[in-house]
Amino acid sequence: MMKRIVLPLFLTITLYATSIEQLFNVETIKVTKETIAFSERFWGLVTTDDARVVEVTPRFSGYVTKLFADRIYQKVRKGQPLATIYSPEVFRAKEEYINALAYAKRRGDRSMVDSARRKLRLYGVSASEIVACKKSHRATELTTIYAPTSGYLFFKRVNEGSAFKKAQTLFRIVDLDHVWVETKIPEDRIAKVLGANRFIITPKATSHTYEGKNPTLYPTIDPKEALATLRLTAANDAKTVAPLLPGMFVRVDAETKPRERLTLPREAVIRKMDRWYVFKKGEFEGEYDPVEVKVEPIDNRRYAVLSGLEAGDEVAASALFLLDSDAQINGLW
Repeated sequence: MMKRIVLPLFLTITLYATSIEQLFNVETIKVTKETIAFSERFWGLVTTDDARVVEVTPRFSGYVTKLFADRIYQKVRKGQPLATIYSPEVFRAKEEYINALAYAKRRGDRSMVDSARRKLRLYGVSASEIVACKKSHRATELTTIYAPTSGYLFFKRVNEGSAFKKAQTLFRIVDLDHVWVETKIPEDRIAKVLGANRFIITPKATSHTYEGKNPTLYPTIDPKEALATLRLTAANDAKTVAPLLPGMFVRVDAETKPRERLTLPREAVIRKMDRWYVFKKGEFEGEYDPVEVKVEPIDNRRYAVLSGLEAGDEVAASALFLLDSDAQINGLW
């Protein structure tokens, strides 16, 4: 509650006191308790989640005879055929498996069968193809490469008829059900942001919000900008028409759990010599004592008072620069 005090029409400077008396009108305000939550706002960039990026890299050389995943950014499902290939190495391994089956049938020794089957599995040949070879007693010339996960085709190196070498990446599949959001935060706000218990992500193009989870602070700071990188994980909502996509700019609001705090309006606090002060109402009418306080911003209107004042204390809410001038005259600084 604001209280207007009309002070005497004269100025009295008391040199031996630690307070000042003023002739001008000063509005005062009481320190109050409020249940509030801090909020910090940053801008972030959506990126792919490294754990959801899968590369399809054959362990053999070969040629593409039929390409099913033929368009970049095509959506594929786990187990969906990507390409049919011919590989001399895989074909020989299949023949070895058929021969091992025939030998085991004659001799009763299955050690060669187990070895040949293991070799096919290590090549990445599907279990269904291995079973088909066993049933038909024939080594099939072609082998199918299947999608190991669901997602979008972010990289495609081959076309129909292309040749490829062993250990060469043919496809890169990215699952966008979960993405990362990376945001830059100043060094002096790291502790406050890491203390937040909720992160709200809002794309610029829509009002739909996402919840950021698993906050991770990268263990390095950009020396040129003195900024740290905070990473959040966000789950894409399948029902929304505006999913989070890599490369998208988003707003990130870090919020703390609401709790009771002492508050003052910003205009009631003055910065002096890298410290914060208020002018607390003295014992007598018109007297104000400069008191050092520790504060932190809540929003663009209020400070939270961490120390120096108690609830109910009355401080000057206006004319702070005039009070500051008189404090200097009195030698209180």
